[in-house]
Amino acid sequence: SFSFIINEEEKCKDKTPFLVLLVSTTAAELHYRKAIRESWGNEAAVPGVNIVRLFLLGIGTKDADEEVVLRESEEYHDIIQQDFLDTYNNLTLKTLMGMRWVASYCNGTRFAMKTDTDVFVNTVYLVEKLLKPLPPLTENYFTGFLMTGNTPIRNKDSKWYISEEEFPGNSYHPFCSGTGYVFSGDLAAKIVNASLTIKFIHLEDVYVGFCLKANGVEIVPPPHSVFNIHKVPFSPCVYNRIITSHHLWPHEHISYWETLQKQKQLC
Repeated sequence: SFSFIINEEEKCKDKTPFLVLLVSTTAAELHYRKAIRESWGNEAAVPGVNIVRLFLLGIGTKDADEEVVLRESEEYHDIIQQDFLDTYNNLTLKTLMGMRWVASYCNGTRFAMKTDTDVFVNTVYLVEKLLKPLPPLTENYFTGFLMTGNTPIRNKDSKWYISEEEFPGNSYHPFCSGTGYVFSGDLAAKIVNASLTIKFIHLEDVYVGFCLKANGVEIVPPPHSVFNIHKVPFSPCVYNRIITSHHLWPHEHISYWETLQKQKQLC
């Protein structure tokens, strides 16, 4: 169990959001956070829809300046941070921190989305075309880029290597790529509770899949091609009909978003 160094306990005190955005980041990614605040992660991005944005941080990597993070937190009130080391192998802890925050301080939210700073999210399309058509009492809803039939990678040179000691099994339960998945608010507490009894593994998205399985949750296959784990070449008409595109630079977040706002009606 880790403690909050920076928390935003009051964020949902006077409102019940439709959507909480949980964006995994590191201290050094200042320009990414700025770009996301000014583009798709703006809390006013979808007119008439209450959105809460939070960046998720751990501590103590070599390039981290905690003073800068604290000042940024005081200015924007959109950072939460716990005292685990901010490393790739602790991404599971970071996601669980976000889930725990939703369960503890914002459990009335209709939906939440976990994503990363190099992922473009078309929040308008996400809300208007995917989430708003769903029934108001949506429970056990989880969707994203669906991964099925995946097996553990035992090659030590792979980014997704996992040892037999950490995970002795031969296959993973279905899961959604950590680049961007969406879930109903009730699932945050269910995933956190499941994590208390499921052995930790460092592959965050795979681990969340284990927690869903423990809760008997079936992942909803998304509409075709709306969640993308690769970079989608930019065109307004294409980006108007997708939810995620991966591997973007900060300036692309802003320019793509601005272009979409101007050319919304042209497709």
